[in-house]
Amino acid sequence: MKSTPPANLAWLNLPNLPWSLKALFTGYLLVIGVGLCMAGLQIMLTHGMADGKIGLSKNDIVYSYYGDRTHSKLESKLNGSMKANAPDAVREDIIQWVRKGAPKEAWDAHYKDVFAQHCVVCHSALPGIPNFKNFEEVQKVAATSEGATIQSLTRVSHIHLFGISFIFFFIGFIFSFAVNVPKTLKIIAIAFPFAFLIIDILSWWLTKLSPNFAWLTIIGGIGYSLASTYMWFVSMYQMYILSRNGKVYGNAWEQDL
Repeated sequence: MKSTPPANLAWLNLPNLPWSLKALFTGYLLVIGVGLCMAGLQIMLTHGMADGKIGLSKNDIVYSYYGDRTHSKLESKLNGSMKANAPDAVREDIIQWVRKGAPKEAWDAHYKDVFAQHCVVCHSALPGIPNFKNFEEVQKVAATSEGATIQSLTRVSHIHLFGISFIFFFIGFIFSFAVNVPKTLKIIAIAFPFAFLIIDILSWWLTKLSPNFAWLTIIGGIGYSLASTYMWFVSMYQMYILSRNGKVYGNAWEQDL
C-alpha cells in the first residue's frame, strides 16, 4: 500500500527521503567523491612535484606560483613533474645548456634533435603548453622561473571559482537535509568550503607577490577538503545507516528556523 507524504513534509530529511531522491543524491555524491580524489591525485602529480620531491609542500606552492628564481622553469620541470620523461643523462645535458643561457648555436647543432626525440611528442601537439619545435618557445621556459603568469592565474582562478563553487553548492544543499546536527555546526559546515575556496584562490595571487603567503594555499585546500568530507560522510550515513531505524525525523529545513 502506497503512503502519502504528510502535509508537514515530515519526510524532508536525509533518513526519510524517497528512494528516487536518495538515488539522485547518492549518484552525485559518489561521482563527486571520486572526482575530488582524482583532483587530489592530479595536484600531487603536478604541483606536488614542483620541487622534485614526492608530496605537496610549501616549496611546491612557492615554485608553482612565485617561481624558483634561482633556476629556470625548464630546469624546475625537468627535476620535478617532467623527471620521468627523459633519461637522467639527457636531463642533465639540457640543464647544463640552460644554465649557460641556452645559446642558439648549441640548439641548432645539438639540442634541437634532443628535444625532437624526447619532448615534442607532447610539446607540439597539445594545446596550452610550449611548442618545443620552436627555439623561441624553448628560450622562454629556459629563462629564470617566475612562477605562474598573470594570464594563467586569471584563467585558472575564474575556472576554479565558477566550477568548484557549484560542487560545494550541491554538497551543501544535500547536507542541509541532515538531521541531529546542531544548527550552528550545519551552517559552519556549509559555509566553510566557500570561505576556504576564496582563501585558496586569493593565496595564489598573494604567493605570486611573496612566497610567505604559500601557507594560505595549503590552509585553504585542507579547510574546504575537511568540510566537504564531513558533509559527504554525514549525508551518506544518514541516508543509508540512520534511516534503518524506521524513525520519522520531520522537516529538516523547518528544524533549522
